[in-house]
Amino acid sequence: MELDDAYANAAHIPDGARYPDRWAEEAAQFRANALCALDIAYGEGPRARFDLFHPARLARGVVVFVHGGYWRMFDKSYWSHLAAGSLAQGWAVAIVSYDLCPQATITQIGDQVATAVNVIAQRVSGPIRLTGHSAGGQLVARLGAIGPNAAWKTRLAGIVPISPVADLTPLLNTSMNADLRLGAQEARAQSPVYMPAPECPVTVWVGSDERPVFIEQSQRLAQHWGCEIYVDPVKHHFDVIAGLTMPSSPLTLAVCCGHLA
Repeated sequence: MELDDAYANAAHIPDGARYPDRWAEEAAQFRANALCALDIAYGEGPRARFDLFHPARLARGVVVFVHGGYWRMFDKSYWSHLAAGSLAQGWAVAIVSYDLCPQATITQIGDQVATAVNVIAQRVSGPIRLTGHSAGGQLVARLGAIGPNAAWKTRLAGIVPISPVADLTPLLNTSMNADLRLGAQEARAQSPVYMPAPECPVTVWVGSDERPVFIEQSQRLAQHWGCEIYVDPVKHHFDVIAGLTMPSSPLTLAVCCGHLA
């Protein structure tokens, strides 16, 4: 299709195809030594689950991470190690799975994530901070902008969409839309670049070596919402999330503290 290459990440990253196996291995090793509760149900079905990681002391609040994969791939088991930085900062971390396209629509997935956050908020007190990567960036941005008018939203302290798919309308011209099943109306309705800005602080995060479409969409979202954008030097779409494993990285500090240093 016309725009397939524009949204192809692995093909433009050295050893790009090997990253999922690396993520899964690092995540499994991290879970083996972490204080955590796994496979907590937030809804019906085997994928309506999240893992909750606890810091060594009373949690300051909870960071919710929502994974990417163009709404068609992966689950929470690939990303456990990304909790490390926030845990060291004293935050609990919830990592969420959700149903995938084509079994679910992107709108339904967004509603699932909202339900997950509601359940997480009942289990962990204090501020709530949302972050997500790629499709997960769209999901957390959407949740902050047009999510339910739930009690937990008064606790929402910040959102960091990482390399978000902020405008879904170009995906109509990609072969992946056979799974996404987007029409023009849903694509626009689920695009953060057409949504009102959340009431909480937002920092849009993107790598300097990403595909041009991700940089352009991140810039558009930051401009539309009037929020901060950080372009992470020499980072591509697959390693831009690596900062979440480090307690004092700019990305971890943005997620946990709302500032870069």
